[in-house]
Amino acid sequence: MSSGLHLSAAQLLSGIVEGVRLEFKASWDPETTGQQVLQTICAFANDLQNLNGGYLLIGVAEEAGRAARPVKGLSAPKLEAAQRWITGNCNRLKPAYMPVLVADRVDGELVLVVWAPPSDLRPHMAPDGEGKEPRHFVRVGSQTLVAKDAVLQQLLQQTARVPFDDRRAAGARVEDLREGRVREFLRDIDSALLDEPDPSVIYRSLALTRPVNGHEEPRNVGLLFFSEDPERWFRGVRIEVVQFEDDAGGNTLQEKVFRGPVHEQLKQSLSYVESMSTAFVQKVEGKTEARGWVSFPVLALREALGNAVYHRGYEDSVEPIKVYLYPDRVEVTSYPGPVSGIERGALASGAPLPAVPARNRRIGELLKELRLAEGRGTGLPKIRRAMRQNGSPDPIFDFDDARTWFRVRLPAHPEMVVHLALREAAYLELTGDSRAAVSVLRRTMVDHPESAALGAALIRSLGAAGELDGAREVTARSPRAAEDPGVLIALAEVLQEAGHEREAGAVLERLPALLPGADAVEAALVELELDRVARAHQLFLAAGEAVLQDTRALHGFARSKIALASSRSRQRSLPNRGARERLWREAEELLERALQLEAPDLSRAWLWTDLAVVRAQLGRPRAEVEAAQARAAALGWLG
Repeated sequence: MSSGLHLSAAQLLSGIVEGVRLEFKASWDPETTGQQVLQTICAFANDLQNLNGGYLLIGVAEEAGRAARPVKGLSAPKLEAAQRWITGNCNRLKPAYMPVLVADRVDGELVLVVWAPPSDLRPHMAPDGEGKEPRHFVRVGSQTLVAKDAVLQQLLQQTARVPFDDRRAAGARVEDLREGRVREFLRDIDSALLDEPDPSVIYRSLALTRPVNGHEEPRNVGLLFFSEDPERWFRGVRIEVVQFEDDAGGNTLQEKVFRGPVHEQLKQSLSYVESMSTAFVQKVEGKTEARGWVSFPVLALREALGNAVYHRGYEDSVEPIKVYLYPDRVEVTSYPGPVSGIERGALASGAPLPAVPARNRRIGELLKELRLAEGRGTGLPKIRRAMRQNGSPDPIFDFDDARTWFRVRLPAHPEMVVHLALREAAYLELTGDSRAAVSVLRRTMVDHPESAALGAALIRSLGAAGELDGAREVTARSPRAAEDPGVLIALAEVLQEAGHEREAGAVLERLPALLPGADAVEAALVELELDRVARAHQLFLAAGEAVLQDTRALHGFARSKIALASSRSRQRSLPNRGARERLWREAEELLERALQLEAPDLSRAWLWTDLAVVRAQLGRPRAEVEAAQARAAALGWLG
């Protein structure tokens, strides 16, 4: 491939360039396609929407808006004829304009790539047919159209000003560009231009420099991407990431500042911010697959930060991009606000954004080639989609009336907010501040009334504080949470501990017949405290494997069997003798299993105590009974 183009034809067809910047012609015939090619070259050169021109690929057919693969290609004579005709007829554009023409191979076939970058002499006009006056042509979406009325006025206004990132860098020299950084970029995008030995040819091919009075000077985009310290020329070109301890932003936990070339800032800050996103995986009982979510979707973070680097101002703004990490949200703020034509209503509704001119056509192009940004208009929908797929609340896009700033707010996943509230409340309970713990749970419950975990924790905290009416009100104020077994079990537990045993039993009777294993265990333990032994035993049986790895559950299950065996002993009926012995043996097995698990000394003392009783009932050797009693005494049992 010629050194005049840094992207190959295959790369252009791979999606590295936005579809609206590509035009396909299946074949070459000057009589039918020549005029169309001139008009499209004119439209790309006029660059109405500041997309950095575009590419025509001749020898590539189009199907449903995409390139048909494998490509049809051109014969060598046809390709040479097309090159000669385009080169000879571009002087028919007013003013004259010459694109870059490159022959390349795709799918083993020859194609002609015509690169038409935005012109410094725009607006241009092209012939509108034989004998007709030339007209201004522009690209609107993927179509080449004549600019009329308001569109023509927009073109004339837009072309009077070159975007800042494509302007000559005042006071800078070509030597301020670092050749090594440029070659690293070419290596990252797998460009054949990497083989070019002359750096000046590379700079011109990438449009990083422009001729001025017989010599080359760097463009702003070159300094932003390939100088050692862009802040030397552009104040505020950095990314500041601040992590706050609370959602009010009162206490700062950590600050990091990312400097250097803008794409390196973006990559490094993305890596740092992504490491802050916590992943959770929850096993759903009865299902083979696990349920997973993250506090902040990585794709949403990437798009929000990439959008900020792409669309911020580099000309007058001295403010850095600011990324604030709160426990319940991430905020990415860039300066200034959006360009004219983008309104709050469209941002809030998710409606397609209008095709307004881009602020930074070159920055967006290079970021897209590095796969660090999407095409214009696709970033915000991707953020919405990523948040929705994660189960997170919708993102919020906002800016002030004067358009001095633009902010993307990504709320944390609801379960992350709940998790943090539960953790904070548990810490407050541990430090003796139960009132503050209740306050945290109540405040979070307002925004997340459906959370069963919050409801259960709030009921237990209120119960511990003696606020039984408050505990009862939780189920009344949060009907959805009140349907959850965990909430009902927590309420029954609180009522039982407060001596309201009849009410606790009534609450447990509202539980569904089939309970998940963990809920069945918790319900069984409360039933056991209510001395409803048969119900407790049935729940332990229904809990299945959930009993086997929990010391409390194993002990409770064993206690239910001991109580049932003792009850049958009192009946003194011979038909119950086999059932009694089986219950005692099963209790012994459960206690011995529980003693193999980790548990506090006091719990282990009670396990050994009950095991001594069971062994005595089973007629085990006295030495075994006394050994169990000795182990209980050694652990602090005073019975």
